[in-house]
Amino acid sequence: MRIDLHTHSAASDGTDSPAELVRAAAESGLDVVALTDHDTTAGWEQALDAAPRGLTVVRGMEMSCEGRGEDGSPVPVHLLAYLFDPEDSAFAEERARLLAERTARIRAMAERIAVDYPQFDPDAIMAATGTAAGRPHLARALVDIGVVTSIAQAFEGPLSTRSPYYVDKVDTPIERAVEMISAAGGVSVVAHVRARMRGRILDLNQVRELAGRRPDGSAGLGGLEVFHADHAPEDIRPLAELAEELDLVVTGSSDYHGDNKTLSLGEHTTDVEQYERLLAQSSGLTV
Repeated sequence: MRIDLHTHSAASDGTDSPAELVRAAAESGLDVVALTDHDTTAGWEQALDAAPRGLTVVRGMEMSCEGRGEDGSPVPVHLLAYLFDPEDSAFAEERARLLAERTARIRAMAERIAVDYPQFDPDAIMAATGTAAGRPHLARALVDIGVVTSIAQAFEGPLSTRSPYYVDKVDTPIERAVEMISAAGGVSVVAHVRARMRGRILDLNQVRELAGRRPDGSAGLGGLEVFHADHAPEDIRPLAELAEELDLVVTGSSDYHGDNKTLSLGEHTTDVEQYERLLAQSSGLTV
């Protein structure tokens, strides 16, 4: 059984519609695929309706969080949330806030870029974004007008955190995110934990703090995404050992974004035993 637990559709910053994504997942030989768009569940219904026979679609989301970096300063962290109840009011309110943050941030960045590049049209860009606007939407527009030659070049230059065009957003503290996901019956997994190429990374001691039962008795962090394209080989074994130490689920995923990233569906996968452990932890939705 081939299982990919981290993919993105055009509901956030992928290029495939949810229906196209699940069809591509089946064609690539996957048996299970999780749709984990950024801060939104907007693609769930279409993905479920379009799923070919024999393909299981796991409903998920990638949540924008803030954690503690190795130097003690705040760092952006992505938390994968699986099989939570979308009707849980507190979690629904937080998702709505995150989406508003995303929209305001991308609009502000687009307007800054337009000052230097008048052909860059913020209104047209915002109209073309999915439910969850992201920097890849700006990157594609920069490629289209010839400011850069690739999406990767856009992220290395005008869209980097060092760029004068860059705008921060207010993400959810990771401790609070884990609590909300648990309260909604879901399972939380830290995404691409050691993706050093993305910048500063999460302090693994905070992972230890997040694992296990919470002070209020709710479940803590559920797992770690160990196998990912952005992880160097020397980081994989320590992550797997940490997951074993903390009794966390170990996942592997592609982080597929369609044409926005050179990643293939099923590039990394999750073992069946680990997938079943994740399912067993959920008290929200079932697959």
